[in-house]
Amino acid sequence: MQNRSATTIDYDIILKLWEESVTATHSFVSIKDKQEIKKEIHLYLPHLDVRLWYVENSFIGFSATNKNHLEMLFLDPGEIGKGYGKQIIRTLIDHFGVTTVDVNKQNENAKMFYLKSGFSIISEEPTDSEGRPYPILHMKLSKKQR
Repeated sequence: MQNRSATTIDYDIILKLWEESVTATHSFVSIKDKQEIKKEIHLYLPHLDVRLWYVENSFIGFSATNKNHLEMLFLDPGEIGKGYGKQIIRTLIDHFGVTTVDVNKQNENAKMFYLKSGFSIISEEPTDSEGRPYPILHMKLSKKQR
């Protein structure tokens, strides 16, 4: 698996993959909210370390970090369940210093993924950062996983 730093030229493919992934995995998000969040992501990307992830030259997903915090990790829906997420999160922990992540509480698969990856829930918010009705779990990597 390879990764590279994203540039503004990559934003269209990032947003396309994000939308496909959210449609497949976030059934609890309303269409209106999904459209609003998509606009917000475009504004966040320039302030994050965004990496594109490839397997044999095929774009399979992206991650975005802010220092040691994982802001986003999305895979092409057709690539979910193949172990790529595990490889990516391990690389982000080992080589990019990721120790925290926030997860939608309603996204049970993502919550379980991060718990299996060594994160634990440290707190919960009743809404997302924009006040939308999507509870957020704040998670931190346990020291033994670092």
